Amino acid sequence: MPLSRRVQGFTESVIRGITRECMKYGGINLAQGYPDFDAPEEIKGAALRAIQEGHNQYAITWGTPSIRKAISHKVKVYQGLEIDPEEEVTVVCGATEGMMATLMALLNPGEEVIIFEPFYENYGPDCILSGSVPRYVPLRPPAFTFAPEELRAAFTPKTRAIIVNTPHNPTGHVFDQKEMETIASLCLEFDVTAVTDEVYEHILFDGHRHLSLSTLPGMRERTVTITSLSKTYSVTGWRVGYVLAPPAITSGIRKTHDFLTVGAPAPLQEAAAAALAFPDTYYQKLRTMYEHKRGLLAGYLEEAEIHFYMPQGAYYILADISGFGFPDDTAFAMHLVREHGVATVPGSSFYHAAPLGREFVRFTFSKKDETLAAAGKNLKNLKAAT
Repeated sequence: MPLSRRVQGFTESVIRGITRECMKYGGINLAQGYPDFDAPEEIKGAALRAIQEGHNQYAITWGTPSIRKAISHKVKVYQGLEIDPEEEVTVVCGATEGMMATLMALLNPGEEVIIFEPFYENYGPDCILSGSVPRYVPLRPPAFTFAPEELRAAFTPKTRAIIVNTPHNPTGHVFDQKEMETIASLCLEFDVTAVTDEVYEHILFDGHRHLSLSTLPGMRERTVTITSLSKTYSVTGWRVGYVLAPPAITSGIRKTHDFLTVGAPAPLQEAAAAALAFPDTYYQKLRTMYEHKRGLLAGYLEEAEIHFYMPQGAYYILADISGFGFPDDTAFAMHLVREHGVATVPGSSFYHAAPLGREFVRFTFSKKDETLAAAGKNLKNLKAAT
């Protein structure tokens, strides 16, 4: 039987596909954004205790009381916002499900959502599954910022939402105060809801500061904030995230979430509550660790004469491979993993039209120093071969 039109409208994740290719060739995976080092002992211990203490059945679909209270407290400490844990917090199966549940709750078929491009690859299929129509606004190198006039032109009478990912994947751009104020003013002018993906909120470099759109004047009532434990606490396999939104929007997100996944894993929610209470020193050490790893990978790319853009946040480096003479990004990425044992993500997976990303590949530095060193050694061979 033929598949539905919505499924035919997108392909399998390029990132997951390149990971399998990496495994087949025994390569070093600098494609998929997961740490190859372990999570903190405190969070693992909390998960084990939760299982032993019997937190093994269904939790409240939108999250256990302990994690919702912990989320509310953390948001108050780091963003200065009073969030009602009973009516404004939804715990979900990772930020990926949070985004899907949000778009399905907000958008009617045919309504438009603005997406900055390049973008995390799930946003495209999310639009297809929710029936919405994406309108793309370019983030251009080297700064990967947007032109205010191009952003304004993207707003139409059909615009219902805008997705803002900061720190940004794949570019590492951190949206500053001026950029966020521009976005906020247009949301207010056109009566549009902002949906923010803030999963890298604690991974920042060079003095850059994370700013949540919900903290700007007039935006508290029209912002949905999505984040997760995956990147901050090195537990990408736990699939625990959360969505913050005004009560009326939260109601719709909770209904959608319930029928998508019922709920996130109960014992891991209890463990997450413990992680969310970590002191600020934990986040300081996290930034220091990733700043060090960023420097390592940047050095290896320089040695291989691969041009790249230094990220302000998150844990990826976007590189320009146009000088290597390959027909496109996919050809380069396949050559690199098959012949030199290093997996990257082809840049075209972050654009709605493949030719727009043909000069880029994305590396992650969320790996052990030894892993990055081994990749650096292989990249030297790439240099010698070209």
